[in-house]
Amino acid sequence: MVSPALCKSLSFFFEVGAITLYPFIISKEPMDEVVLNHEKIHIRQQEELLVLGFYALYFMWWAIGMLKGKGGFQSYYEIPFEIEAYENESNPQYLEKRKRFAFRDYI
Repeated sequence: MVSPALCKSLSFFFEVGAITLYPFIISKEPMDEVVLNHEKIHIRQQEELLVLGFYALYFMWWAIGMLKGKGGFQSYYEIPFEIEAYENESNPQYLEKRKRFAFRDYI
């Protein structure tokens, strides 16, 4: 779904270009294959953690970064879910070969 207004309203700490709110992927503009793959990785992560577990861990890791004084942007990039997604977003076969709970390798 393309929704510039929704992405703008979710941009609390920095600009949101795309976001996955299970089971939806919402973007500011049409997504290329790399961005779509990144968001599909988040869908898989959310499914594995029954959605609420994903959001609890996501917020916890972000908050830990903030408490360490890293700021919102750096804290975001250090979340294991984001590390996994960014490192593998350019690999269209990643989800086919991905181990369950692979985000643990990025903690």
